[in-house]
Amino acid sequence: MAAKPKLYYFDGRGRMESIRWLLAAAGVEFEEEFLETREQYEKLQRDGRLLFGQVPLVEVDGMMLTQTRAILSYLAAKFNFYGKDLKERVRIDMYVDGTLDLMTMIMLAPFQRPEKKQETLASILQKAKTRYFPVFEKILKEHGEDFLVGNKFSWADIQLLEAILMVEELNASVLSDFPLLKAFKTRISNIPTIKKFLQPGSQRKPPPDTHYANLVSNILQF
Repeated sequence: MAAKPKLYYFDGRGRMESIRWLLAAAGVEFEEEFLETREQYEKLQRDGRLLFGQVPLVEVDGMMLTQTRAILSYLAAKFNFYGKDLKERVRIDMYVDGTLDLMTMIMLAPFQRPEKKQETLASILQKAKTRYFPVFEKILKEHGEDFLVGNKFSWADIQLLEAILMVEELNASVLSDFPLLKAFKTRISNIPTIKKFLQPGSQRKPPPDTHYANLVSNILQF
């Protein structure tokens, strides 16, 4: 029996959360080792496990993988979430990169100074409603299928749902002007593996708080 993937990261979302989502969508159980001290992080570096000195780090299929995009691409291909041909794959890549731009802004917000945080969050909501969500509403309308690419559940669907839920944590009514996205959210949330991941007690992590931001800052020393 193959060993479970092992994830090395902080006990929080960050750049590892999309990896957790992808594994959960595939129905794959995984283990986690949380970095709680600077010493743990430095040991990973000394052991040569962090190729560029950065986490996330994922141990899977006998490999130590770093760089979030590379890890996600590998897992998407491994679990057949990456389209049937190059044309579908490049569309998935475009949509994933678009959602990642939005998600990264949200990820970085907790590390901002308190006086700038509210301004940043307001800007994120504005961009979600005027730049990102209209694009995906249009894609769903023109494509006319249940999923973003082809008519099959893909990495693009998983990551868009993750992004939607992150923005809804900032404003619960953000999808009020996007009926197709609202239906998409309901549809993808009810896929059995996704539904399970959204239940309390799963390995999905809560929104970052000040404690998490301070922990990460102390370990990475920035």
